[in-house]
Amino acid sequence: MKKILLTGAAGFIGANTVKHLLAQGYEVVGIDNMNDYYDPGLKYHRIQALKSNMLQFIEGDIEDYDLLDSLFETYKFDAVINLAARAGVRYSMENPYIYVTTNLTGTLNLVELMARHKVGKLVIASTSSLYAGQKMPFVESLPVNEPISPYAASKKAAEAMAYTYHYQYDLDVSVLRYFTVYGPASRPDMGIYRFVDWIQREQPIQLFGDGEQSRDFTYVDDISLGTIKALKPVGYEVINLGGGNRPITINHIINQIGENLGKKPIIEYLPFNKADMKSTWADIGKARTLLGWEPQVSIEEGLRRTVEWHLAYKSISA
Repeated sequence: MKKILLTGAAGFIGANTVKHLLAQGYEVVGIDNMNDYYDPGLKYHRIQALKSNMLQFIEGDIEDYDLLDSLFETYKFDAVINLAARAGVRYSMENPYIYVTTNLTGTLNLVELMARHKVGKLVIASTSSLYAGQKMPFVESLPVNEPISPYAASKKAAEAMAYTYHYQYDLDVSVLRYFTVYGPASRPDMGIYRFVDWIQREQPIQLFGDGEQSRDFTYVDDISLGTIKALKPVGYEVINLGGGNRPITINHIINQIGENLGKKPIIEYLPFNKADMKSTWADIGKARTLLGWEPQVSIEEGLRRTVEWHLAYKSISA
């Protein structure tokens, strides 16, 4: 049985990954700073049912080197899954500094302590936002040297730092570039969450652009299971985790949600945000061959589950 430190454990992907790790028999120590980027009540909701089965859950920050050092010393981890991050492209334009301190400095703390405590395996979450301007479908070998948001730039920096520690200390690293993750209990600033909320309340959807921009939507359970598969030894590899099919337009997603709710969406069109990508599409060939992973949940089923959760927990998701 492997002992895992999972950062960002109360986050959207983090809590879901904890759930699947526990189901597969892993021992998990989770850490999350429970910041107020969005209502922490949703984070407590996600982690509450999991805490009793974890070795420990700590409200703390990966920027706190001494706290992390004590955890490494106490638990003798076999691997680290770093899902702690400041997320959100648009908010990174308003407050870029916290993206550097969390996404880069926090990552540096982790890899430095892994080297010191001889923890050999790191799985780190990165982003499809790095592929802006590249030819689709995006393959991992593309140059990603022109990030168009501080969020993407901070993720690129974290990838580079992880590579440095792979090179210098033989750290085994799986860098996972996630593609538009969605599902129950997601962040309230995410598009699908907001669309469900607005349509349910019969409020206008604030849509940046004409809705023909498209994404490679990937259901959160698929992402979590791929993240766990990435614990295998790979050396240093960048791996896309995405839906794998042709990208789906935002207009199609809005219409599907409206059908699930039995309501007609009302749309307020706003100017396109230049920090957003117009389309994303993952080539997931490497994930198939290297990890034996591919997504299982269709967009129709994923949206049905998402709407179902939202209706059941609307007091939390309001």
